[in-house]
Amino acid sequence: MATIRTVSREEARRIAVRAQLLDADRAPVDGADDLADIVAQLTLLPLGPTDIVCPSAEHIAFSRLPEIDPSDVRRAVDVEQSLFEHLGPHRHPMEAWAIGLRAMRDLPWLLALGRAPESIGESSRAWLEANGGFRERVLEQLRADGPLPQGEIADTVDVPYRSSGWNTGRDVAMMLELLQLRGEIVVVERLGQLRVWDLAERVLPSVEAPDPDAALETWRRRWLRSLGIARATHIGDAGEPVRIDGVRGEWRLDDGGSAAGFTGRVALLSPLDRLIADRRRMRDLWGFEDAFEQYTPAAKRRWGVHALPILDGDALVGKVDARTDRDAGALRVACIHWDVEPEARLRSAVLDELERFAAWLGGRLALADGAAEPR
Repeated sequence: MATIRTVSREEARRIAVRAQLLDADRAPVDGADDLADIVAQLTLLPLGPTDIVCPSAEHIAFSRLPEIDPSDVRRAVDVEQSLFEHLGPHRHPMEAWAIGLRAMRDLPWLLALGRAPESIGESSRAWLEANGGFRERVLEQLRADGPLPQGEIADTVDVPYRSSGWNTGRDVAMMLELLQLRGEIVVVERLGQLRVWDLAERVLPSVEAPDPDAALETWRRRWLRSLGIARATHIGDAGEPVRIDGVRGEWRLDDGGSAAGFTGRVALLSPLDRLIADRRRMRDLWGFEDAFEQYTPAAKRRWGVHALPILDGDALVGKVDARTDRDAGALRVACIHWDVEPEARLRSAVLDELERFAAWLGGRLALADGAAEPR
């Protein structure tokens, strides 16, 4: 039996940071540097439900491509069509269920995975099969009158959607998302949080989907490449089996994953950044504590409604409680919550990043009194 090698936690963190293009090089594996190449390496740009500081897709793109313009992400979707909005596939790890922007070059694999019978849960699959008529009526309305926002699509459901969560009764929304996962319809425009839908055949290029099993094998390798190192649960046998010193269980290491020559930088992350999207992995590798607090009562928040994690090299060292004041043209920082005792170099670098981020957002940095002091 082959011996499984062990890597240090520091090495694992550096491999993960490099895979997410958050080291000093910021370079994809193939050396390209445009937005579509970045998204292909990351596998997606998550689209978050809030715009407290900056839309998550734009923020994540900026942290990899500092020269990008805030409008470039939407231009890549709406004009260049090098990116498109997609949901799923559901047989990926939990963080992949988020709505996100994908590279158009990945469309064949996503179609293959989305159309596989096991791409959605058994109950959703049964509901979709029971609503064949509803599905056809939705597609016919889009064919005749599209593009259409969800509110203009008739709810003619045959069997209402039931779940243990908040999706009960959201018949049109659930049908649209399942059809999006299958590649039959696509979001063609966003008006704030409002999505406008149309038939995929009118928007997306015609491609031939590969065999689902081959697509899954390819996508597992791609998924692991984007993470660098991950637990084996959803990766299958992609990469090399390894253990991480001080962390329980077996992990998989990307075949190209290495920490050799690693040089880090300071970066302000979106709360939805792929580096920390898997909260269990975040705790295992970094021992970092973080939470989405936008729905937490103000008096009970620890770090802020949309706190931005601070990356310093391969370490997560704190969170910035910030929000964008668009009326005043300012990025307002109420507090920097340090998880370490910050040296002068780190405090200066974080303030520089905040200044740069504020300028990129088109405003100025506004620090509350004492916001940058250790506490």
